[in-house]
Amino acid sequence: MDGFLNLNKPFGFTSHDCVAKVRRILGTKKVGHAGTLDPAATGVLPIAIGRATRLLQYLHHDKAYHATIRFGVTTTTDDLEGEILTQEAVANLSLENVQEKLSLFQGVIEQIPPNYSAIQIDGKRLYDLARAGKTIEVPARTVEIYSLKVLDWRAGEFPELDLEIACGSGTYIRSIARDLGAELGTGATLAKLLRTESNGFLLADSLRLEDLPAPLMNSEHAVLHLPEVEVDEIIARRWCQGQKIALGLAAGIVRVKCDRFLGIGEVREDGVLVPKMVYEPIA
Repeated sequence: MDGFLNLNKPFGFTSHDCVAKVRRILGTKKVGHAGTLDPAATGVLPIAIGRATRLLQYLHHDKAYHATIRFGVTTTTDDLEGEILTQEAVANLSLENVQEKLSLFQGVIEQIPPNYSAIQIDGKRLYDLARAGKTIEVPARTVEIYSLKVLDWRAGEFPELDLEIACGSGTYIRSIARDLGAELGTGATLAKLLRTESNGFLLADSLRLEDLPAPLMNSEHAVLHLPEVEVDEIIARRWCQGQKIALGLAAGIVRVKCDRFLGIGEVREDGVLVPKMVYEPIA
């Protein structure tokens, strides 16, 4: 049993909960996921089964979200799951005020992850350190946000903004909410998060846990963004045995095929193709 599932993660489940559920439903132990989602978030969670777990590191990294940001509130977790730190009505805040600051969060930016996150500092996860009451200086990370589009604005004492966000790997939407509120001087927190795209998987094509078991997506489908290198059977056999093949190709990570998907290779700067992961060797 090898392939991918495009799972629509339900509210309240951790990503690990979903993996455990899939293991039980499909009756297999080798299950993994790409792109962790917080329990309060919903949406696309790519699940790999069997040999497909070895392809997770090669998936497309881009993601997209629909996020709701609530202004006038700050919390310990930068979302509504945490304890409220400050809460003060900001009825005078307008959409125009917010739009003036959105450009600060587009392109390549420096972002400090939330204290409650899975990032490790000295071998310990930040959420474990935060729960232990330890104050940690979290280093900023470089992330890329491709676009921010306003979907809706709801005025009030604690106004809410709906955003469509397209971004690269490692971006924390909770940090965007927190930092946007800081820039406006109102404070803000993430009120709702739906992931609409992850690693090439789309929400429109996703399945619920209740829909399982279901046919698995072909493993190669998840890495179609990588350039394809088609080789003949003689070269394919040598490559599958771990040999380096001089092909004079452009450098980069590629899909290697010989009528069927064989695995992932890397073309070095000297044009030599070396195996990174043999998915299906030729006998």
